[in-house]
Amino acid sequence: MDRYIEKFIRYLEIEKNYSKNTIDNYKLDLEDFIKFLGESPLEKVDYLVLRKYLAGQKEKSFSSRTVGRHLSSLRSFFKFLIREGYLKNNPVAGLSSPKQDKHLPQFLTEDEVTKLIGAVQLNEPRDYRDRAVIETFYSTGIRVSELVGLNIDDVDFIGGVVKVLGKGRKERIVPIGDQALSTIRDYLDKRKKQKELNALFLNKNGKRISDRGIRNVIDKYIRMASLKHGVSCHTLRHSFATHMLDHGADLRSVQELLGHVNLSTTQIYTHLTTEKLKKVYDKAHPRA
Repeated sequence: MDRYIEKFIRYLEIEKNYSKNTIDNYKLDLEDFIKFLGESPLEKVDYLVLRKYLAGQKEKSFSSRTVGRHLSSLRSFFKFLIREGYLKNNPVAGLSSPKQDKHLPQFLTEDEVTKLIGAVQLNEPRDYRDRAVIETFYSTGIRVSELVGLNIDDVDFIGGVVKVLGKGRKERIVPIGDQALSTIRDYLDKRKKQKELNALFLNKNGKRISDRGIRNVIDKYIRMASLKHGVSCHTLRHSFATHMLDHGADLRSVQELLGHVNLSTTQIYTHLTTEKLKKVYDKAHPRA
């Protein structure tokens, strides 16, 4: 089993050109499935075994989205095994994905974003970095992994854009605002000579900051700004998309900015703007 997974992971890296985060998720999902199988050989996996595995995940109170992701990983894995001739029958073929729960993404109001940025008091070089991180997040709407991967060379201070390496290692150009660029300049002026000079955001050891390091920065100032519970790095991405639509951006443009492959992924944000319109309607219309 381990040999098959190793070949599959190599296939994702070389042929599919998937990002490290995506490949790590595949590994975790398949390792979880191996634990479930125990000593059972791969050839014994059938429809009933998979149903039992997915039912066990639901019993662990995993969300429909998580169960669906595990199933998607298995579907890709077995499809690969069939294509390479390791298996004759695909046990995943008869399984349907679980119905996804529809949750509207949480976002901050514009005043709350201002409060979050204002929570960073500029005293030390690290503070300048933290403010630049938050400003860049909100200004561009990029993912945590994309922010971590930014190099100084990726920031075009004159053109007002950043080059982002997104999912599937696809590059895209994203506009960035003057305020965010100003905080980046201030941070670069303040930071000392470091080992990894080209990385844009560094940790205290002078190396590229990690995903966890970025999350710790955001969590710190969320607490300091006394914002609502459940706010995370991704909330800033949701806030970016929502505020863009609120101020007249079209859905297709927001899709491009977020790096979504499918427009349907971006359409969740229209629910947020619709809710806002309904509130305005209820408040303003005499017979609402």
